[in-house]
Amino acid sequence: MDMPTALTRERLEQALEHSPFAQMIGFALTDFGPGQIALEVLPRKELTQHHGFIHGAVVGFMIDSACAWAAASMVGDVVTSEYKVNLLAPAIGDKLICRSSVIKAGQRQVVARADVFALRDGEEKIIATGLATIARV
Repeated sequence: MDMPTALTRERLEQALEHSPFAQMIGFALTDFGPGQIALEVLPRKELTQHHGFIHGAVVGFMIDSACAWAAASMVGDVVTSEYKVNLLAPAIGDKLICRSSVIKAGQRQVVARADVFALRDGEEKIIATGLATIARV
């Protein structure tokens, strides 16, 4: 059995260029390393819900994607098996920042966590946390 090739930052950026959904959300990859990812989303009206907060689906996308990419940076091609999101506070701010790290990479699956912060007036406030099980392809 061939060992999987870990995803490089260059390959991830190429994949993201070909992802219409990721392009629609409009995020930026800000950090990439073995087992860790950071990305940011700039709020805009199209991403809000009826109270004016960034929609929970955007926050979920950030957690799902960051966990999967953190896993892929260690084990290669992956898909998300499941993820859980706890929305802790309204997503209001100048920018949303998601940081993910791998907790454990096993033979068949990877477990990763991610936290999402809202940057407002120069201060970060945690607004969501998530845990994901990522399967190797």
